[in-house]
Amino acid sequence: SGQKVCYGAFKHSCYKLAYFQDLSRRVGFQEARQACEIDGGALLSLESEAEQQLIENMLQNLTKSGSGISDGDFWIGLWRSGDGLATSSACPDLYQWADGSMSAFRNWYTDEPSCGSEACVVMYHQPTANPGLGGPYLYQWNDDRCNMKH
Repeated sequence: SGQKVCYGAFKHSCYKLAYFQDLSRRVGFQEARQACEIDGGALLSLESEAEQQLIENMLQNLTKSGSGISDGDFWIGLWRSGDGLATSSACPDLYQWADGSMSAFRNWYTDEPSCGSEACVVMYHQPTANPGLGGPYLYQWNDDRCNMKH
């Protein structure tokens, strides 16, 4: 399920948000990636600050729509394959977009990516969390374990 919204101004003209309050319906990165592909799409690649802002606005509208949305991060299509230089300073450069996009745009939260065993990326959506060093945990990116359920 999810809400599909289309715009003409971006390379990816249509977006579909899927949010599950029911924790049992949340999925890991590969499951989310497969669900998007089955639906004819791909996990989100963000290519600019303007596109990031568009997605933030869509999430804010979803929150305001009375759906009762609460804390729950969203998978995006950024990930790091293999464990190659996962703990080195080169780690942030190893992330790639699942759809093959070459965009260098990043919106990491302060001190992210932490790398190590965390190789798949979420967009934070934790409105009830106390702000950290980088401010509220809203819309910035965080690398997470790929088997986490979002």
